Amino acid sequence: MRKIIYGVVAFFALLTASNHAVAQVASANEDLVAVYRWLNVQDNNYVTLANGEIQEGQLLQWKYKDKTFLFYAYKTPGPDRVAVYRWENPLTKDFASIAEDELTDSDMQLKGYTGKRLQFYAPVRREPNHVAVYRWFKSKSKDWVTIPEVGDTDKYIDRGYKMKTFQYYGIIRSEYQR
Repeated sequence: MRKIIYGVVAFFALLTASNHAVAQVASANEDLVAVYRWLNVQDNNYVTLANGEIQEGQLLQWKYKDKTFLFYAYKTPGPDRVAVYRWENPLTKDFASIAEDELTDSDMQLKGYTGKRLQFYAPVRREPNHVAVYRWFKSKSKDWVTIPEVGDTDKYIDRGYKMKTFQYYGIIRSEYQR
């Protein structure tokens, strides 16, 4: 009888421990959001968006296409994370994703950008599953594009993008997706 009781207690202890581990993994994945880049074929401008930030139907209606996965980021603030904001320039029809410590609000407003909106939180320290993310600038059209270091950067050089500036790190895959 004791063996049965010990067996039942051990079973429930294992079950509780595994449920706790599954809950931690689910919680970590719930804090991640996929980040994509879209291209507006009419204006030849890029926009970087967290999944669900703007509905895909609306983006398609605005002539955006070529949705490209860039990296994962966090939905919530935390240690070693920086807030990333989306700015819009109504004159150039450009969108720029700028980390909170990159440029001041005054600098962005002087460049003609308005409508600052929080997008996501990005890591500021490199980890094994992180990738450096850069902002490239095209002076002719005054367009900024966000590119992770694993992307094909040569094609952006050929398109006139220069002034590569480090911004933050993106998560290339969730360590919990195995």
